[in-house]
Amino acid sequence: MGIFRSTIGKLKQGLARTRESFGGGLKSMLFGKRLDEQLIKDLERRLIESDVGVQATRRLIAGIREDFKKGELTRGEDVLAYMKRELKTMWPEADRRLREAESGPTVILVTGINGVGKTTSIAKLCKALRDEGRSVLLGACDTFRAGAVRQLEIWAERLGVDVVKGQQGGDPAAVAFDACSAAVSRGVDVLILDTAGRLHTQDPLMRQLEKIGKVIDKQISGGPHEVLLVLDATSGQNALRQAEEFQKSAGVTGIFLSKLDGTAKGGIVIAIRESVDIPVKFVGVGETPEDVEPFDPDGFIEAMFGG
Repeated sequence: MGIFRSTIGKLKQGLARTRESFGGGLKSMLFGKRLDEQLIKDLERRLIESDVGVQATRRLIAGIREDFKKGELTRGEDVLAYMKRELKTMWPEADRRLREAESGPTVILVTGINGVGKTTSIAKLCKALRDEGRSVLLGACDTFRAGAVRQLEIWAERLGVDVVKGQQGGDPAAVAFDACSAAVSRGVDVLILDTAGRLHTQDPLMRQLEKIGKVIDKQISGGPHEVLLVLDATSGQNALRQAEEFQKSAGVTGIFLSKLDGTAKGGIVIAIRESVDIPVKFVGVGETPEDVEPFDPDGFIEAMFGG
């Protein structure tokens, strides 16, 4: 499902705060300086403070230190070029498109904790799919909060799509069942299911997520075809821990990194890649439904450094 068209200008705009803090900070630290052990230590601290993560930072610093000792890196400018080159190699060729069904509706299950921008991210996916001419149905499986259902309904009204919902406090899996039945009977292309904002530490809610998945698979073969975990980029290392925990129990197939425009620490994308084998597929770079970008590693690194 090749939706979304990457626009490097929009990505650069969305990463303005990160570029000013990360790229600008590194340039100020390194540009025009002779490389020495103290500068390498200062760089290590700056990378960790930028949410690049301990694992990725250690790997980068080890490589820099080794090339410094060989005499292959002597100036700060060399280090900047080295880091851009090495960071780009962290993402091997991979299919970061949305998965789709071989026949019948494609089911996208969207999960994540409260407050990460899950509903807005759903609206962005919906808008992009609609712009491609695909029909979309939404399912409000967050039956615990009336406000969550209403928020989804508001976006649905703006985007011209229908929502399947249930009774407040009802069984989320029952809503998933009804939504799948409606998607099949109406012949829609894509069904997007919202789920309750659940903490990755809450086992009963995680089990509920597994139950929803089983209900979907019985109704629509192979579903859910995509399980997107929405992470708030502004939450830094908390987002990393959520990715690690959801990977264990929710069968996540892709990450939607929201609120990237609201953080100066876009390095969390690097930390996520180093720690979990879940591809970041989409990034939210603004507040409107149009402000979504497919994740492109090379473009992302260039935008972070200001290249």
